[in-house]
Amino acid sequence: MKESIDPLLEQPLGLMIGYFSVAVLELIVFLSCFELFARYRCWQEIKRGNMAASLATGGKIFGLANIIRYAAAHPSIYDFMIWSSVGALLLFAAYLLFEFLTPVFRIDEEVAAGNSSVGFIAMAVSVAVSFLIGACIG
Repeated sequence: MKESIDPLLEQPLGLMIGYFSVAVLELIVFLSCFELFARYRCWQEIKRGNMAASLATGGKIFGLANIIRYAAAHPSIYDFMIWSSVGALLLFAAYLLFEFLTPVFRIDEEVAAGNSSVGFIAMAVSVAVSFLIGACIG
């Protein structure tokens, strides 16, 4: 299959479509993973107008997109897929550590309750960690 894909990836438009397709797929997969592990339903809370959930979810989206941006600097789409997946896994691990190692309160419970301050911190952590991961994979 690699032999049939590689000629398409040699063309700038084909390469762009390849990178974009992988990026969108990774965003969907990893946002679904975040949704599964969160103690609240992100999109339902956003629909209800929960600003904390919106901030936390926006931070995850930005974090994933930022990691994908750093991974796109790799010249091969195959390297891009590997590094963007590794970066997304690291961001997911950081989310789990942040949630389970916060001693004062439960992050997900506060976000579900609409605590915008906690949602903002969750967003900031996702964004900051994504830059650290990006610097390591870039």
